[in-house]
Amino acid sequence: MMEKIIFGRYLPSDSVVHQMDPRAKLLFIFAFVGIVFLANNVMTYALIGAFTFLIVFLSKVKLRFLIGGLKPVLLLVLFTFFLHVFFTKEGDILTQFGLLTIYKGGVIKGIFISLRFLLLILVTSLLTLTTPPISVTDGIESLFGPLKKIKVPVHELALMMSISLRFIPTLLDETDKIMKAQRARGADFSSGSISNRVKAIIPLLIPLFVSAFKRAEELAVAMEARGYKGGEGRTKYRILRWSMRDTMAMVFLVVLSAALFILRSY
Repeated sequence: MMEKIIFGRYLPSDSVVHQMDPRAKLLFIFAFVGIVFLANNVMTYALIGAFTFLIVFLSKVKLRFLIGGLKPVLLLVLFTFFLHVFFTKEGDILTQFGLLTIYKGGVIKGIFISLRFLLLILVTSLLTLTTPPISVTDGIESLFGPLKKIKVPVHELALMMSISLRFIPTLLDETDKIMKAQRARGADFSSGSISNRVKAIIPLLIPLFVSAFKRAEELAVAMEARGYKGGEGRTKYRILRWSMRDTMAMVFLVVLSAALFILRSY
């Protein structure tokens, strides 16, 4: 299972994306989530799609690995596509099956929304694939540092998010081990009625929750043993440095936004 996980997993490399400041990556992700909604036709989606694959190329993350990691969300993407196909009534009628009528506008909107969803997942996954969890914590804490003035526990919140990302692959790996152990004892998770499948999952959840709480307790004890008392008065061993590549990434993002805004009217 670990080989198919992309979210929450870090892949070490020496790519340009890996060397970027984590603050620049976070700003890039936040901006991209808004920019992707500017795409509304073939030209804009082709442009933002090419831009996304350029980022993947620069990150040196294998496209086959990314596509393999998207398999768990393909069902949701297909559901979104067919939802628009069957319920969006815009444009000319393409075909009709009894009471079911499929419109051209529904198919086009379904394709565009599905592409938008996939692009968002690809780009956001690159954040964790190219950035160590501790760097994500430092970046979040630095970006939201001004909120400390109004007594917002920025350091603690950033640490919680980093730990959550770090333990996603660990919990999935633990789930895979428990499922294999229970299959060896005769458990069946893939056949039978829905009620039987739900009943088969219950014995899986109990040891998974026990393992998760045990890991959380071990982590808390380890942090206390090392003198962790929150972010107050802490110094930084790793200093974040904004470089020219980070500035260029922001410039390219502004250029992309302007191009999408111009092309969306065609």
